[in-house]
Amino acid sequence: MINLNDVLGYDNLKIYQNPDFFSFSLDSIILANYTNVRKKDKRIIDFCTGNAIVPLILSKRCNRDIEGIEIIDSIYDLALKSIDYNNLSDRIKIYNMDVKDFCNDLDNFNKYDLVLCNPPYFKNFLDSKKNINYEKMIARHEILIDLDDICYCAKNILKDNGNFSLIHRTDRLIEIISTLKKYNLEPKIIKFIYDRVNGNSNLVLIQSQKNGKIGLKVDPPFILYNDDKTFTTEYKLLQERVVK
Repeated sequence: MINLNDVLGYDNLKIYQNPDFFSFSLDSIILANYTNVRKKDKRIIDFCTGNAIVPLILSKRCNRDIEGIEIIDSIYDLALKSIDYNNLSDRIKIYNMDVKDFCNDLDNFNKYDLVLCNPPYFKNFLDSKKNINYEKMIARHEILIDLDDICYCAKNILKDNGNFSLIHRTDRLIEIISTLKKYNLEPKIIKFIYDRVNGNSNLVLIQSQKNGKIGLKVDPPFILYNDDKTFTTEYKLLQERVVK
């Protein structure tokens, strides 16, 4: 069943979702809100865009045309439906194809100022426990694309000094940094995400720059819940749309 849902904090923004698929989560909302968008960033693209939650939010943050790539036909159809509902077809364009094919096209090399991605988080081991639902399995596990592919693709299409913003699991941070640097994507800003104040970080937002100079900044953390299980100030600010 396809549902039309509100997007967190945006009273006038709605998105179509199918609960049988992998619905957007706080991960994508953090990625779309805390990624730095520079004034000079004219060409922006979101890898593994799903139902286009990241482009939809970015369309409210900046006056840019935004692109996205989604390989699964059924989810791509939902993205188009949401974009059309919100009257953003003139600003958001989604490609129904493999990220790797798009980024290996020489016509797309060195063309983009900003790439974002909320990728599959889990390695595709033979003994990995996977969801029997195909869409959820592809969204969660590195079956069609993995971390190395994503970083390689970002490097290909980014302009020199273009930025790549990635949200991923904190327990893979060392691998993430190593892979970024392998493709000359220099980590510049890290933001750790926590479920609760005294818990461990489970997600990390890392922004890197193609051929950037060495120099890393750690932003204040994003924490979802206080110890008393109430929402934190960070989350309330996200709801109130004051995050820029």
